[in-house]
Amino acid sequence: MPTVLVIAARDDWPTDRVVKTLDERGATVFRMDAAEFPEEAGLAARIDDSHGWAGGVVTSHRELDLADVSACYFRTPHPFRFAEGMSDAERRFAAAQARAGFGGILTALDCRWVSHPSAMSRAEYKPYQLAAARECGLTLPPTLITNRPDAVQAFAGDIPGPIVCKPVASPVFIEGDQLKTVYTRVLTEDDLGDLTGMETTAHLFQAWVDKAYEVRLTMAGDRPFAAEVHSDTKAGYTDWRSDYKSLTYKPTTPPPDVIEKVRALMHRLELRFGALDFVVSPAGEWTFLEVNPCGQWDWIQHATGHPIAEGIADELLGVTE
Repeated sequence: MPTVLVIAARDDWPTDRVVKTLDERGATVFRMDAAEFPEEAGLAARIDDSHGWAGGVVTSHRELDLADVSACYFRTPHPFRFAEGMSDAERRFAAAQARAGFGGILTALDCRWVSHPSAMSRAEYKPYQLAAARECGLTLPPTLITNRPDAVQAFAGDIPGPIVCKPVASPVFIEGDQLKTVYTRVLTEDDLGDLTGMETTAHLFQAWVDKAYEVRLTMAGDRPFAAEVHSDTKAGYTDWRSDYKSLTYKPTTPPPDVIEKVRALMHRLELRFGALDFVVSPAGEWTFLEVNPCGQWDWIQHATGHPIAEGIADELLGVTE
């Protein structure tokens, strides 16, 4: 059986489910967290005129031959961890070297990736994924990214209905010891009349799309796992992430043309996994919002019974429907 390299945080329980599925199918799994390098894991790899990168990774209890790796599952590992006593400058230098060396060797592996870190990094840029989605024929809301108040007011004047503001990048940040999240917000007339402070950074504005419900469409390779997301509260209706307790889920089947365009988008973005969000209008029209190349999925599997972990394992093992 093939060796599947899993690079993920040790405390990531969705990855636990994937590893369990791979184990049950008889695959050899070598799991590690990037935080294990360089204190708990050693690397030795070489390249020359006669062969490409060869060598391995050694931990206190296991050894990985890079030549045995047939697939790699990459999902939010912790940062590299270094010895105590290093200065901040030394730590920054060591982190850059570890990323270029250890990370570079791993990303050079010629194997099946779910998904390759470079593709994931590129796809996290919303302007890039929105442009790709439009080119693949998906419907998307009129969108503006700016730090200019006059541009927002002009955009609002062009849109017949309300507009919303949302983060361009991750909505999560830490302030003090608290984890905070910035949610999608519908702008009022008062908001548009006073946009003081928005010039400090980039913001994303979109036309509000009337919705019957939203859909979380999880793609594992070419396999779609779609779930309707319904909320019975105002906050959850505006942004379902703000009120998980109000949500109910229902398995659904996307229209064939949407699936065809999503597959084209995933191919263009070079992603073998993605969590896509759609708004479905009362008339049944699907509007693309975003794709998260490392989105959460385990709670959707729990709520709907969709075999997403099994789909990811299939992709890693090269199993086709």
